[in-house]
Amino acid sequence: MKHIFFINPTAGKGNLQERIIKSIKKYFVNRLNDFEIYITKCKGDAEIVAKKIAKTKEEVCIYACGGEGTFYEILNGVVGFDNVSLGVIPCGSANDFLKYFNSKETFFDISSQIDGEKVAMDIIKAGDRYCFNGCSVGMDAIVARDMSLFKNWPLVSGKMSYKLAIAKSFLSKIGIKIKLSIDDKIPQVKTCLFAVIANGPFYGGGYMAAPKAVPNDGKLNFTMVDIISKLRVPSFLKKYEKGDIFDLDYCSLCDCSSMSFDSDTPIPVNLDGEIIETKSMRFEIVKSAVKFIIPKGVKAKLLTNF
Repeated sequence: MKHIFFINPTAGKGNLQERIIKSIKKYFVNRLNDFEIYITKCKGDAEIVAKKIAKTKEEVCIYACGGEGTFYEILNGVVGFDNVSLGVIPCGSANDFLKYFNSKETFFDISSQIDGEKVAMDIIKAGDRYCFNGCSVGMDAIVARDMSLFKNWPLVSGKMSYKLAIAKSFLSKIGIKIKLSIDDKIPQVKTCLFAVIANGPFYGGGYMAAPKAVPNDGKLNFTMVDIISKLRVPSFLKKYEKGDIFDLDYCSLCDCSSMSFDSDTPIPVNLDGEIIETKSMRFEIVKSAVKFIIPKGVKAKLLTNF
């Protein structure tokens, strides 16, 4: 089995990559043919290289040593190739999907990664792209876009950059009007703050958008927040961070297999932290689509056994 480590040199301000490279080389010191380290060169590079590797049909484990963006690119390069297993060594500012597990630190341990369990996970098909953790439209997609303005500031964490981006969004009108359909039901016109379709519970540096999400249960989780006044947003965010939103009359939550929207004008859409603008998109679950490496000793919450 070959183990290939994709290192994003700019992820998370570049503070952890040297440590990870040293750990990899130390672990494989007597197995030099069993691993490769690839330093990504530019946006989109990881996807191109990962696809080339997947097409060889060789059994391989690919580890995204970066943030959500690095994993997003690799995922889109290897979807549909059963010979590839995917792992994460978190170097990004958020790495929200890993908050589903009980030990982020163990994801840095190379031995635990190599001896980890490969678990089939669902993913989200978003138009012609694929996402692992979650997608959204509306205010929080705008916030995700604007996080990039702050996350490279000194001493600014992923969660703090999210809060700064929220503050920036308050300078303009908030809310979107969309025609929304869940599970292909008759579309309904909705005016909302934002809508989320999730595979994992957390995003935005640790906000629990989908408290009941289980990433391999064959279901997606939908959360929509109606328009509220700007004065109410700070108190809402305190509850939203903890997933304490079930009793809020302006929040709608449900399980589903798909969501689609249409808008009269292009609006920002968040795809695992990558932002595009479009008038319409369909999101749907792809069950058991990728093999995800859970490091030895790491426990997940409510993962369904395969």
